[in-house]
Amino acid sequence: MVLLLLLSGCTSLPLPKHTPTLALPMQLHIQREQADQRQDWLLVIQQESAGLRWSLMDPLGIPLARQLLQGANWHADGLLPPNPEARELFAALLFALTPGAELTNNYPQAKTASDLRFMEQRWQVHYLQPQVFRIDMKNNLHYTVSPLEAAP
Repeated sequence: MVLLLLLSGCTSLPLPKHTPTLALPMQLHIQREQADQRQDWLLVIQQESAGLRWSLMDPLGIPLARQLLQGANWHADGLLPPNPEARELFAALLFALTPGAELTNNYPQAKTASDLRFMEQRWQVHYLQPQVFRIDMKNNLHYTVSPLEAAP
């Protein structure tokens, strides 16, 4: 029964009604903070014919999670084991990256204020600068997100 609850929790992530308009491919620097621990990750979001491909890597390029979002369903992409934390991060990022003009239509339950948006008791997004934001989640978990500069 507990396993069933855990599995159902993975599928109930808030997702947009329609895929938001994003400038893809996108490369992001993700800094994960929880308690006194910090980790740096790299994320690549790409448009695929079947949906959006999300690839999370450590700074050495070792894959941590790969998911494909098709409609309202996440699918494992490759041979990596399931990573519920990464899937939650990807869903929160999609919420944070949704353009303001598309937010109400895609996430009717979202609330906004100046430089802030939040989803239920789940995610709170603080926009620090254009394209730089912080996502606060449960359990004192925080992600700071910024674009990666393309190499010349």
